[in-house]
Amino acid sequence: MGKPSSTSHRMLFLNTLAFTICFAVWMFNGVTVTFLVDNGAYDWSSVQIGWLLGIPVLTGSLFRLPLGIMTDKFGGKWVFGGLLLVSAIPMFLLQYVDSFLGFALCSFGYGLTGAGFAVGIAYTSVWYEKDWQGRALGIFGAGNAGAALTTLFAPTILQNLTNNGADMEQWRILPVIYAAILVVMAIIFVVFAKNKKPETQRTIKKLMQPLKSIRVWRFGLYYFLVFGCFVAFSQWLVPYYVNVYYLPLVTAGILAAAFSFPSGIIRALGGWMSDKWGARKVMYWVLGTSLAISFLLIFPKMEIYSPGNGIMAKQAGEVTEVSESKITVAGIEYDVIPKNETDFEEAEGAFVFPKKETWQEPVVEEGQQVKKKELLASGETKIFFEANVWVFTFLVIILGSIWGVGKAAVYKHIPEYFPDEVGVVGGMVGVLGGLGGFVCPIIFGYLLDGSGLWTSAWMFTLVLSVICLWWMHRTIQKMMHKEQPKLMRQIEAKNDKK
Repeated sequence: MGKPSSTSHRMLFLNTLAFTICFAVWMFNGVTVTFLVDNGAYDWSSVQIGWLLGIPVLTGSLFRLPLGIMTDKFGGKWVFGGLLLVSAIPMFLLQYVDSFLGFALCSFGYGLTGAGFAVGIAYTSVWYEKDWQGRALGIFGAGNAGAALTTLFAPTILQNLTNNGADMEQWRILPVIYAAILVVMAIIFVVFAKNKKPETQRTIKKLMQPLKSIRVWRFGLYYFLVFGCFVAFSQWLVPYYVNVYYLPLVTAGILAAAFSFPSGIIRALGGWMSDKWGARKVMYWVLGTSLAISFLLIFPKMEIYSPGNGIMAKQAGEVTEVSESKITVAGIEYDVIPKNETDFEEAEGAFVFPKKETWQEPVVEEGQQVKKKELLASGETKIFFEANVWVFTFLVIILGSIWGVGKAAVYKHIPEYFPDEVGVVGGMVGVLGGLGGFVCPIIFGYLLDGSGLWTSAWMFTLVLSVICLWWMHRTIQKMMHKEQPKLMRQIEAKNDKK
């Protein structure tokens, strides 16, 4: 197959740039709402805050399917350009709102930017042949880094605009800045983009036909994990760091951005890997690694007390001496390990592996008659696991990067199985992934309330990784049985003989 043209690369650049801006706008509320509430501008409850964080994610997810269909029907130039322009209107109007309802309605409007993903996927795929689509879609998906841009720069801009919270009304300049960026990007896109549609045009009914395939929903579940959980943790990690590791909000935001940024950038690598080794092999690796790292992250920061090794009387007799370090019975001295409990929370130096302390506490008194093998001192064991913040952060960044590779691998599958319906299938998969970003924080909240463990969120990703891996492996086995039954019987026969 021929190499991509310069026009193809130009379209990829425009799509990626537009998507980066869309993703930055999509994550706008995560920073702005938190800033406004923390500085007393609005007295919104945690439920109201949750809705304001979730509404843009929900809107962008729901509109991915119809906009994906429109892109297949009319071409990406006008759909993407129109999306940027329309989204700028509610973002601009946000400066005038002064209530929860007004903020929610505007959030619903500029949440449309989240649907830019489905538009860009469909528009990018028509410019590249099959052997280049993985790389192209991976590069386009690097626009996820827009989340990190908002997390990094919006807090500083808000601090400067409001003079560190002294003049809070100046926050209203920020949505104007974002709206202006959307308008400028829309103009650039319409002027420099060249429209192109799939060669085979179909009716809406025929375009919707692939949604009857279970394969679409399987891809959607994969994307629910690698994209939905990515979006959810992009916001969930901030309160996680604050509550579990007692970090300042600014530090928590930086570490959360460290999770978001590489995941977006590495998506391009995921596209190249999918082209080189195949999306199926890459997904096996992604889901297996997601399972392993989620398992390592489920262990909470904890302090456990447990019965330890005690002291039993070797001979019956009278207890003649009892102290913190010694017990004497019938002339026999027993050394007692005194209690010298360490406050690990205040101990200097971070440690990676659990720390253990043991001691013994007398349970007899002087003058008491004891029998042989009667307990003289009970043993106590204290285990403290710090869940080291730097090890945790390292694992989280690796997991985010792995999910970034997985995003590209999922979308590499789509043009292979549905070459003429990339927009609608990509839109549906994007809907399911985006819904993950909306639903997961709610699930995390219920799990936290029910279990009291912040690490219950990682338990959820562990279970989800297991389900995805099992479903994919089971499907591949069925395909092999169907396509090569004789070969499979031979392999099974050999295994039975071993």
